[in-house]
Amino acid sequence: MKTKLRLLGAAASLAFAAGPALADITVGYFLEWPMPFQYAKATGMYDEALGETVNWVSFDAGTAMSAAMASGDVQISVSQGVPPFVVAASAGQDLQVLDVAVSYSDNDNCVVASALEIDKDSAGELAGKKVAVPLGTAAHYGFLKQMDHFGVSLDSLEIVDMAPPDGAAAFAQGAVDMACGWGGSLRRMKEHGNVLLTGAEKEELGILVFDVTSAPAGWVAENSDVAAKFLKVTAEANAMWADEANHAEMLPVIAKDAGMDEDATMETISTFVFPTVDDQLEAKWLGGGAQEFMKGVAQVFVEAGSIDAAKDSYENAVNTGPLQAAHGM
Repeated sequence: MKTKLRLLGAAASLAFAAGPALADITVGYFLEWPMPFQYAKATGMYDEALGETVNWVSFDAGTAMSAAMASGDVQISVSQGVPPFVVAASAGQDLQVLDVAVSYSDNDNCVVASALEIDKDSAGELAGKKVAVPLGTAAHYGFLKQMDHFGVSLDSLEIVDMAPPDGAAAFAQGAVDMACGWGGSLRRMKEHGNVLLTGAEKEELGILVFDVTSAPAGWVAENSDVAAKFLKVTAEANAMWADEANHAEMLPVIAKDAGMDEDATMETISTFVFPTVDDQLEAKWLGGGAQEFMKGVAQVFVEAGSIDAAKDSYENAVNTGPLQAAHGM
C-alpha cells in the first residue's frame, strides 16, 4: 500500500508543471455523483459565465484527478476527496483547495459481506479477510480510521487497491469480503452487505467526509478571475438546488448528466450538504477547519505507512481568494 501511494505521489510530483496558457478549460468530475453544478454544466451556465467552452472529463477516483492536474490535462477538479488531495499535496504537488464542493458522511463507507454476519460488535472477526479499498481516497481514510477504532490490524487484512466500481463488482461476485467506496458503487455494495458504522457514528469518531474543488496553484495564480467565475456559477447552482421549487426542473438534468435514474439521483443527493459561500469562508471550513483536518488526514496516512511524511502545515494548500472574489460578483 505504501509503495503504491509513494509511486503515485512521486509521479504526480514529477509530472507537475505550470498550467497551460488560458484556452479552453478542462474540468474533472465524477459520474454517479450527482450535484447541482451538473445542472449548470449541462445547461451551459459555465460556458456563458467564462466566455469560453468548458471541457468535462469524468474520473473514477480522486487520485486520478491529481495525476491529470499534475500533467496539465485538467485545470479544475470538482468534488475531489480531501484524502487524495492531501496525498498529492504531501508528495509535493502544488495543488490548492478553492471551495468546499460537498459535505457527506453516509455516502462514503465500507461494506461487509452479509454472509459473514459481521457488524460493529464483532468487527474483530475481519482479521484475515480480503478488502477492496481505493487507496489514497476519502474511502481509504475512512477505512483506516474505522479499522483503528475497531482495533483491527492492517497487517491482518489482505488489502487490494480497487476503484469503487471494480470493488463493487468484486464484492458482488464474492471475490472480496469487504469493499469501500461511494455513490452508485456504494449503493451496489449495500445490496450484498452491511456497513459497520453509520455516517453519524463516523462523525462522532472525527471521520468527516467532504470534497473540494481543487486546481494547480500555478494555474490559479495566472487565471484567478476565471477560477472566481467558475466558483460563482457553482454557488449559483447550489443556491438554486437549495430551493425545493427548482427540484422538478433540475433533477432530470442532473440525473441524466450523472448517468443515473431520477430515483437513485434523489436518494444520493438528498444525503449531501452543499455549504454556502458564507459558510465555507467561516472557521469550520476554509477559515481554518479544513486546513487542520488535512493535517490530521496526513498524519493518519503517515501512521498507517501510506505516505512518507506530512507537511508541517496545509495553510498554503487553501486559497480563498477566488471564492471571496466570487462572493463579491
